[in-house]
Amino acid sequence: MKVSRKSKRKPKVRPRYSRQALIKWQKAYEEELKLCRGDKKSFTSISGRVIKPLYTPFDLKNFNYFRDLGFPGQYPFTRGIHPTMYRGRLWTMRQFSGFGTAEDTNRRYKYLLSQGQTGLSVAFHLPTLMGIDSDHPMAKGEIGKCGVAVDTLADMEILFDGIPLDKVTTSMTINPPAAILWAMYIAVAEKQGVSPKVISGTIQNDILKEYIAQKTFVFPPKSSMKLVVDTIEYGAKEVPRWNTISISGYHIREAGATASQELAFTLRDGIEYVEWALRRGLKIDDFAPRLSFFFNAHNDFFEEIAKFRAARKIWAEVMRERFGAKKERSWWLRFHTQTSGVSLMAQQPYNNIIRVTIQALAAVLGGTQSLHTNSLDETYALPTEQAVTIALRTQQIIAYESGVINTIDPLGGSYYIERLTQELEKEAKEYIKKIDELGGMVRAIELGFPQKEIAESAYRYQQEIERKEKIIVGVNAFEMEHEPIPILEVDPTVARHQLNRLREIKRTRNNAKVKQTLNDLKKAAQDEVNLMPFILDCVRAYATVGEIMNALKEIYGVYEEPITY
Repeated sequence: MKVSRKSKRKPKVRPRYSRQALIKWQKAYEEELKLCRGDKKSFTSISGRVIKPLYTPFDLKNFNYFRDLGFPGQYPFTRGIHPTMYRGRLWTMRQFSGFGTAEDTNRRYKYLLSQGQTGLSVAFHLPTLMGIDSDHPMAKGEIGKCGVAVDTLADMEILFDGIPLDKVTTSMTINPPAAILWAMYIAVAEKQGVSPKVISGTIQNDILKEYIAQKTFVFPPKSSMKLVVDTIEYGAKEVPRWNTISISGYHIREAGATASQELAFTLRDGIEYVEWALRRGLKIDDFAPRLSFFFNAHNDFFEEIAKFRAARKIWAEVMRERFGAKKERSWWLRFHTQTSGVSLMAQQPYNNIIRVTIQALAAVLGGTQSLHTNSLDETYALPTEQAVTIALRTQQIIAYESGVINTIDPLGGSYYIERLTQELEKEAKEYIKKIDELGGMVRAIELGFPQKEIAESAYRYQQEIERKEKIIVGVNAFEMEHEPIPILEVDPTVARHQLNRLREIKRTRNNAKVKQTLNDLKKAAQDEVNLMPFILDCVRAYATVGEIMNALKEIYGVYEEPITY
């Protein structure tokens, strides 16, 4: 019997979702909301993004799984840069640590390593961050207070005494004097018998964000960029496992930027460094795999997760399409995350443990490679041993008890997460295009563009807090008296101890050799050659951080930020 063509047709299936059903739900939602929340008309993220009450397939128009999402370890890396992610290897657990003398901090490092920390992260005191020595008049009252005092190679030798540099990765948060502190680390490794070819870690070395946000710059932008490219070039050839820059959005966010501004300005900084390295004559695939990033994890849980995912996607596209990188590792955006310091509150400080937990979980669900969790007492002082242990245990509980590592990118495919990822990607690309049109990030900084954008965002958010449109628990709502908490007090003898050591180093070193190496450095700076070998010679002769910086100031000068309105 012949079957008609009509009878072979499958019955028409009504779509599971329809616009009519959505409209019906919307009406029910609006009626109930009036009863529940009164006149509240909008819900927004910390960044001011209007958040819809519900996300559905209609919010993902033209969404293509393979183009926009893909698989972990495959372009565009939205779901992570490794196929196994945390099933293969957990993120590196770091605590940003440094206080007092090198001996004090060395003891803290050994304690943290004994408690399960898997990487070191050095916090230098303010004089070192600014490139001055402990005996400088401006260092008075600051020695060892906000980090560890490091003036010469002798301090760095003590800092890592008994810590094998071929087995531990070290991150150093240092910017204008980054090349100098990195040279000291390389020299310490040499003294341990460890080749520069095998040491691994990161120097922050992100000078552009200093002009934008943190403001610990010293030299003019173009001279500073020259020093950064020197380290990138030297690292690619001589220290191949080292990340010679950690392109940092953290401080941009701490200054008041929105999530999309942090994302955009950080990635555009990265583009700027790549462009300068290419102009030096470096090949993209020789240095791009060692570029790393550093992001902030703020309180808005889902927006932060989407930010990390968008960052990977944009960077992969930039490296492959804009710069023509061929190696897959060059497309990877590898990043460290730190929970938000600016979100921690002095009022009811134990609430900070909860804030940090939420932020750390967002970083993990966003696919971070490395994580620092802030301590509950950091609004008062550097963390106590108890507080830093709680912060480390927060990471360990997330890793070993929460179950979030059991599957890769568990929020991937969420209508809300994917829509946020798309929005952040779009907004960041618009900022990047604007900065391109201004002539690049150095020019944009000179014009005050990112600074102005961040200032306006910070002002808006502060107004929202003051109007109680944004609630900060314990600050503008749910206030109560709280008992004082124990805080770390730096030993008042630290300054005297550090100054005595510095005085003794200057007395016993070969000062003729120091003078010669500093003169060689100044000549090299005038000749526009790579300065890393000359800085290493200075460091090995026990020249101080301040002496080396002063030599460079004679050639490069000192930058004064223009006033912008």
